[in-house]
Amino acid sequence: MESSIGRVAPLEAVLFDIDGTMCVSDPFHHRAFSELLLKVGYNDGVPITPEFGMKHMAGRSNGQIGDFLFPDWDKDKIDGFFREKEAMFAKYATEGLTEIAGLTRLCRWAEERGLKRAAVTNAPRANAALMISILGLSDFFQLIVTGEDCDRSKPFPDPYLSALTLLGASPDHTVIFEDSTIGVQAGVAAGMPVIAIADESREGKLIATGAALVIRDYRDAKLWAALDKLDAKADAAEINGVTQNGD
Repeated sequence: MESSIGRVAPLEAVLFDIDGTMCVSDPFHHRAFSELLLKVGYNDGVPITPEFGMKHMAGRSNGQIGDFLFPDWDKDKIDGFFREKEAMFAKYATEGLTEIAGLTRLCRWAEERGLKRAAVTNAPRANAALMISILGLSDFFQLIVTGEDCDRSKPFPDPYLSALTLLGASPDHTVIFEDSTIGVQAGVAAGMPVIAIADESREGKLIATGAALVIRDYRDAKLWAALDKLDAKADAAEINGVTQNGD
């Protein structure tokens, strides 16, 4: 696992998904979806479960979710549903969104090393910016790339490849943080190692999808062991470069 992450040394950039990767947002999405789906009579009024949301919605764009939920609706009706849903999500998130444990420490680690930084998400831009603001990371990220900015959203690699281009970073020296199979697919397709946030029940699926490492949160000892190895490899490469170029 760590060896595939180690190949990106010296690390140049870090790319983060937002929902479920940087923050605990699923409960707010679920609440908003549940209330609105009941309102429109979806599933004969039977409430959706969190498992349903994880299977059919997590990591997907609103367009992808809309096509799945409402195959017979026209675009205007779907767009109206999601405008209301995103407004509800924003309200609920403002009341209680929290970071994935240890995120602040990891962001500080990235800043100390001068790494390039971008958020890459299928969420609408307004709510992506809102979540980042609530987390106190508006100044941390140099840019936000959304699926709406690209011809194809995740699981296609386009959003991650766009972020690399905008940052001026190489996939050979960049690592991605994700939490969904959709996101891991996108990162792997873009040619970068993906570190995934997941509980034990989803770990096997994410590894099968291509995640280089699965951690519970950003306090995980496995993560810091991998990052320490990256630092060591970068230091060794710098020393060797000085030696080879010295007297």
